[in-house]
Amino acid sequence: MDSHSSPSSKKVRSPGGSSGGSNNRGSGGQTVKFARRTSSGRYVSLSRDDIEVPDEISGDYMNYTVHIPPTPDNQPMDGSVAVKAEEQYVANSLFTGGFNSVTRAHLMDKVIESEVSHPQMAGAKGSACAMPACDGKVMKDERGVDVTPCACRFKICRDCYMDAQKGTGLCPGCKEPYKMGDDYDEVPDYSSGALPLPAPDDSKGNMSVMKRNQNGEFDHNRWLFETKGTYGYGNAFMPQDGGDERNEGIQGGVIETMDKEWKPLSRKTPIPAAILSPYRLLIAIRFVVLGFFLTWRLKHKNEDAVWLWFMSVTCELWFAFSWILDQIPKLCPVNRSTDLQALWDKFDMPSPTNPTGRSDLPGVDMFVSTADPDKEPPLVTANTILSILAVDYPVDKIACYISDDGGALLTFEAMAEACSFADLWVPFCRKHDIEPRNPESYFSVKGDPTKNKSRSDFVKDRRKIKREYDEFKVRINGLPDSIRRRSDAFNAREEMKMLKHMRESGADPMEPIKVQKATWMADGTHWPGAWAVPSRDHAKGDHAGILQVMLKPPSSDVLMGGADDKIIDFTDVDIRLPMFVYMSREKRQGYDHNKKAGAMNALVRCSAILSNGPFMLNLDCDHYIYNCKAVREGMCFMMDRGGEGICYIQFPQRFEGIDPSDRYANHNTVFFDGNMRALDGVQGPVYVGTGTMFRRFALYGFDPPNPDKGHKVGSEMQNLGPSDFDPDLDINLLPKRFGNSTLLAESIPVAEFQARPLADHPAIKYGRRPGALRQPREPLDAATVAEAVSVISCWYEDKTEWGDRVGWIYGSVTEDVVTGYRMHNRGWHSVYCITKRDAFRGSAPINLTDRLHQVLRWATGSVEIFFSRNNAVLATRKLKFLQRLAYLNVGIYPFTSIFLVVYCFLPALSLLSGHFIVQTLNVAFLIYLLTISICLILLAILEVRWSGVGLEEWWRNEQFWLISGTSAHLAAVVQGLLKVIAGIEISFTLTSKSAGDENEEVYAELYLVKWTSLMIPPIVIGMMNILSIAVAFSRTVYSAIPEWSKFIGGAFFSFWVLAHLYPFAKGLMGRRGKTPTIVFVWSGLIAITLSLLWISINPPKGGTPATLNGGFIFP
Repeated sequence: MDSHSSPSSKKVRSPGGSSGGSNNRGSGGQTVKFARRTSSGRYVSLSRDDIEVPDEISGDYMNYTVHIPPTPDNQPMDGSVAVKAEEQYVANSLFTGGFNSVTRAHLMDKVIESEVSHPQMAGAKGSACAMPACDGKVMKDERGVDVTPCACRFKICRDCYMDAQKGTGLCPGCKEPYKMGDDYDEVPDYSSGALPLPAPDDSKGNMSVMKRNQNGEFDHNRWLFETKGTYGYGNAFMPQDGGDERNEGIQGGVIETMDKEWKPLSRKTPIPAAILSPYRLLIAIRFVVLGFFLTWRLKHKNEDAVWLWFMSVTCELWFAFSWILDQIPKLCPVNRSTDLQALWDKFDMPSPTNPTGRSDLPGVDMFVSTADPDKEPPLVTANTILSILAVDYPVDKIACYISDDGGALLTFEAMAEACSFADLWVPFCRKHDIEPRNPESYFSVKGDPTKNKSRSDFVKDRRKIKREYDEFKVRINGLPDSIRRRSDAFNAREEMKMLKHMRESGADPMEPIKVQKATWMADGTHWPGAWAVPSRDHAKGDHAGILQVMLKPPSSDVLMGGADDKIIDFTDVDIRLPMFVYMSREKRQGYDHNKKAGAMNALVRCSAILSNGPFMLNLDCDHYIYNCKAVREGMCFMMDRGGEGICYIQFPQRFEGIDPSDRYANHNTVFFDGNMRALDGVQGPVYVGTGTMFRRFALYGFDPPNPDKGHKVGSEMQNLGPSDFDPDLDINLLPKRFGNSTLLAESIPVAEFQARPLADHPAIKYGRRPGALRQPREPLDAATVAEAVSVISCWYEDKTEWGDRVGWIYGSVTEDVVTGYRMHNRGWHSVYCITKRDAFRGSAPINLTDRLHQVLRWATGSVEIFFSRNNAVLATRKLKFLQRLAYLNVGIYPFTSIFLVVYCFLPALSLLSGHFIVQTLNVAFLIYLLTISICLILLAILEVRWSGVGLEEWWRNEQFWLISGTSAHLAAVVQGLLKVIAGIEISFTLTSKSAGDENEEVYAELYLVKWTSLMIPPIVIGMMNILSIAVAFSRTVYSAIPEWSKFIGGAFFSFWVLAHLYPFAKGLMGRRGKTPTIVFVWSGLIAITLSLLWISINPPKGGTPATLNGGFIFP
């Protein structure tokens, strides 16, 4: 029979939906046929296909069911054995496929060497199949208990069960027919004793009467929502009209939230006027003074050194322009706050229509990307995954995906080990409210771990989990050797087989044996990804697509642990784990895989097929969740009034392992707490690559919804398609934009609907009905996973708009900024979410060379943006003016390096030539200079006040601005020009992540000196300024008419340059006791300068200043 198709479950798999048409189930749930239960416990089919029903009573028949409740000695069979079999098959299979190849599912009974116990995980231990000559494992339920499809309790694996069903249909144990064969269709489990009743209104067509959750139990919430039903006396249907008092306020099975006090989920707090008004006034004053100063400079040439005057004026004009681009977008900074309690009350609080408190929050797919286990240690990535699996969010609404762009078995097995350890770590975090939920960071926190812990068994549990984590680290760190030894053993076995075959076939024994040096998995089969010894179809850039559901989707109902299940007592603790998927997209030679952007787009498509979370959170492999409620904080903005127009939530980046002085401004607080907070008051912060929660629909390239033309909340939403959101999109051209996956195209309106805020306020014109997302997720099936494999193939994006309009944008090494710009350019807004406790934390390179290379990559991407169609000059009118200036600054700031390098040489040229940038230091010049400097200082103080940045942090930022501006930014301009003019591609350097060796000295990398050509310009600038000071001082001292004013003016600016280069000089010095030669050179120059100063002031005996050559008169 046909099932009702709700907006949240429209022929696609989603957090609250189902799979596509590949399996024989309705889109709203499983197809349920009516049955009559006999005294023997068997069901006799009452399907319309089996009995004749008159047309006039057909509607009544379809909407009424009676059954006899089960008795203790007469229990019905579980009707979801086939579903559980399919689900277990998917969870224990490694799927591979790609271009011109068949998608295969490799059943893995063993994923890692260590034992796996969690029932959701692939390769979990279980009973052996009782069929002769079969080594398969028995099917299990959510608790890991064996599933026996027959009353005789004959243990059988999934494959043998399917064979028996397709064959005789008899149980191999008792030789009786299975009750779920062709004669006895799947029936619902009535063990709960609840009687499902239909709605009297049949205007929407025949609706599935039985709504079951993943455990096979009747889902009352789903039935109430889809049937607009209510409960009355004795489970009898109570009509809407003429109800009693208990039915007041209930319409359509949903409590009228308008009758409640409506609370906003977030608030925007403006900066106090006492700070913001003077700040804006100072900007205006400095702007005016700059205008007068530059006018004065243009009118008063230095006739003695026109070349020096021209260079200085040109640089100053550019600096003024650059300052305007940077400063003007900061006119409207704001602060924001969230109300997590209001979020819980609205989406998670139990109610008459939701007695169990099932969450109505939308699903979130979390992405982690990694590319090279040598530069990105698997232990770091594993800890990030563990922090995600333990996040405080409804377990069944979370799906975690990792993209391994290197296709390494090391990463695969490390992730499997992480899933195995999560069996203990995640319930431990929930039981004791652990923060942070990255085990490495948690056990490294200094302080009293028992603070704010109320349970008496915390210390004992912590000691046990610490021991387990230490063993986990040993296993992770030992994986490279374990994989190598295993592969060597299997390769040696293959060589012996080949040698034996050659002897038996009579081949020449002297002929060399040709056996591929393969990399082997734990179950004794070839790894389909990249091998340690690369070969065809098994190299980093040439391997099949790989997909493994390492943790299958959890049950929608809470699954409490027990006292004896684990080494820790998890009684009354939810032991479910979120869904976790390992993905390595297909790579082939001759295809442009578009680096990280291509990997992220593959994750978007794969997740759309498997879970279709309407929101996506992407993290780098070294950025973990530091605040377990961070996802809820972001959801407060997305689910609030006006949230339908937000494309992403950007969280600030916070870093660990930075030296206390933050020598190279790695914290970058001026940008994250200043610039980004200011843009939040305009159109939103720019996307910075990690720690960002996206709206899936916005990432698909659609425009934001227009509330004035919004569709009604209700059944009308079921018929919306992609063309309803983009009038220019022809439904027949969907494959051109999104590819040829039907499931992917059908998932788009589902994701859009589920991402809407609740329509619980008259001002919300583009919302969804409360309770629409409470239905459980359908189990995965093989056809769906196979579809996910096809969308990560290397050919899928050919002749589509992926990377051009849809998903992460290609063509730049800073794909993050371009992707955010495209969404802002379509009219979307973004929000900056600063939480009281840092949302995420990661690592940053503290070594000077690594830091310069990181900045070089960012600046190179900005140069690419400037010379592309993503230049903000070409933006549409939907991009606000101040936002346009901010994006202009993103593309222009590297070019400031050209003028900055020239300006840093000007003091040296001035001292060496004996001329200054002005002919005389008159009063007007000094007043302008003093006014501009005072305004700059006051602006810095006020900016520190409203942004919360420390003065020392502000100064470190200024220092590194000059260091990077004279090194990495200059190189980026050169590389960008070479790419635009000569077509020379820019190489991408992956930033190395440290795993943190316990035996290493803290901040050891800070003192490591690694030479790079980027260091040449700052070194030359520093040397020139020191040398020019010495030369100018000597010349002034021994001149007949010393001009101290010119020397002091030039020396002042030289010291200004050298003060900014101080962190760079310390970086060159390295560790104490290993001082490079450059330090001695600099020391010698300073010593010479001081010696000349001392001789000039205190000349040797026997002579006077007047007797010295040229004479000397100290001013």
